[in-house]
Amino acid sequence: MPSQPGTQRLDPLLELLSGIFRRRPIGLLEPVHGTLVLVDNEGCDESDYPEAVKGNIALILRGTCPFGTKSGNAGKAGAVAAVVYNYEKDEVHGTLGTPSPDHVATFGLGGEEGKAVAKKLKDGEKVDAIAYIDAEVKTISTTNIIAQTRGGDPDNCVMLGGHSDSVAEGPGINDDGSGSISVLEVAVQLTKYRVNNCVRFAWWAAEEEGLLGSDHYVSVLPEDENRKIRLFMDYDMMASPNFAYQIYNATNAENPKGSEELRDLYVNWYEEQGLNYTFIPFDGRSDYDGFIRGGIPAGGIATGAEGVKTEDEVEMFGGEAGVWYDKNYHQIGDDLTNVNYTAWEVNTKAKQLIAHSVATYAKSFKGFPEREIETSVQTYSDKTKYHGSKLFI
Repeated sequence: MPSQPGTQRLDPLLELLSGIFRRRPIGLLEPVHGTLVLVDNEGCDESDYPEAVKGNIALILRGTCPFGTKSGNAGKAGAVAAVVYNYEKDEVHGTLGTPSPDHVATFGLGGEEGKAVAKKLKDGEKVDAIAYIDAEVKTISTTNIIAQTRGGDPDNCVMLGGHSDSVAEGPGINDDGSGSISVLEVAVQLTKYRVNNCVRFAWWAAEEEGLLGSDHYVSVLPEDENRKIRLFMDYDMMASPNFAYQIYNATNAENPKGSEELRDLYVNWYEEQGLNYTFIPFDGRSDYDGFIRGGIPAGGIATGAEGVKTEDEVEMFGGEAGVWYDKNYHQIGDDLTNVNYTAWEVNTKAKQLIAHSVATYAKSFKGFPEREIETSVQTYSDKTKYHGSKLFI
């Protein structure tokens, strides 16, 4: 979109990838023009929107509530579009969540640019803008792949999975070919053994589009089938080139009981092997999210995505400080040259961590909490920042 005199150029934000649309996308057939109007607080309450928003474009600070709430409130206030700006310098990449007729076309600005515009508005300066979104939405069928052992107690299942898709921008060899192959390797090796508890393997579809495959799977489980899943283990990105051994910091205080015990199994294994590890937030970035929301204990390990490796982590794991764990995360370079085989083998191959976790629970759930059906985990969802790789709040 070419800039015009007296206008603020806006970058597209929300890709609206959290569901299958059955009506026109929340976009604009024609450009809209308006004055940017600064919204009070973070725009989470309808009262935050001044009357001047009507017929204009709302400028809203990210934070506190989901992007979809901000967009919907802007629509209710009569805004023709909304702009969410970051409180950090990075650009905003997110999802509006479930489509709503109240949503308006929504864009995003990085923190530096957004704060500069907000300051102009606070100083009484008028900022006019033009906004346009062009989108094509299709309904595409895809399939989860689920496999379960013939043997083992079918009422007490160990479940694990990785996602089979990649982003359009890259081949996805590390994200998540490494996790999918890990799950497959363990499944192949398990055919040589008998199990006391059933083991269920999953290769999820459409994780990169907002955890669609795993969310759907959990959402349609009858209560009796939900209860049969004793825990879910998520394996996403097992071979990052600048790796760190990462464990999701899942606690029973904020998640279904058993999540903490699974976390501690990973901790104990790394310590027994004399390997270092770090904890990472349990914040909704991968396919464990739907299980936690469905009341099923969950956890997992990873080796890092777009986060920056610290000096302390170089001391722990080697590699290069100040560089992403995976410099090709969601990019064309995520190919066969983009994997660290040492990290993958430590986590995956025979007698290694993923195999150890499956073998432990396939043998016995002794000491593991009994399942409790929970209709929602409010404390968890309140802290969830992501839905897949897309920001939710």
